[in-house]
Amino acid sequence: MSYWGKLVGGMAGFMMGGPMGAVVGAAFGHAADNGSVNLPFGASARAALSGGRDQAFAVAVTVLAAKLAKADGVVNRAEIEAFKLHFRIPAESVKDIGRLFDQARDSAEGYEPYATRLGELYMDNPAMLEDVMVALFAVGRADGPLKQSEVTFLMGVHRCLGLGKSSWERAREQIGARPPRETGPDPYAVLGVSRSATDREVRATWRDLMRKYHPDTLAGQEGGESMAKSAADKVARINAAWDRIKRERKL
Repeated sequence: MSYWGKLVGGMAGFMMGGPMGAVVGAAFGHAADNGSVNLPFGASARAALSGGRDQAFAVAVTVLAAKLAKADGVVNRAEIEAFKLHFRIPAESVKDIGRLFDQARDSAEGYEPYATRLGELYMDNPAMLEDVMVALFAVGRADGPLKQSEVTFLMGVHRCLGLGKSSWERAREQIGARPPRETGPDPYAVLGVSRSATDREVRATWRDLMRKYHPDTLAGQEGGESMAKSAADKVARINAAWDRIKRERKL
């Protein structure tokens, strides 16, 4: 039985707290656009790990959350809600992420390749990896105190990510932490649209900006590496603004 399928209808935007939340939104959105999260689980999903950061991140964290939720034998509504709460998933990506979650949950394949690849890709950004651990701790505890099978799973993921003991302690202490209230610039100003713009107009503007500024688009151009790095920050702000607007408008 798929609890996810019962919950898809009312989903809008979900976030991981802090600036990393916007990066997560960009990752899920891009992975959904290129089909990486809509692949049959197994060899195709593993192949996505060899792609860019976006698709690898989206696939890896979804697989890890699903397998953690199943670690105690049963996946329930509270664990899925915790996954939604701590990761920002664009509304248009919900069905694909849900499908991957269900496939990963039911597969006997191990989690290690996904956690290891995630650690390799973000070895230069341990704060992101620690945020992932915080979210996974929250998923594990969503249905009650952590069981030994869940602790063992989390320890294995932590080891694969290459994080130190202090990061384990910090992540464990933040179990159940809620994302902070949203602050920051006016999301409409970030997108360059009026608050009176229609839903269709705002969505179209967001898509245009994503195509224009996505790092993969700029990577091959002159000065591509530095330009792509700057664009990644821009994409994060664009996605954060779009997600706030979706929640405000209940899109």
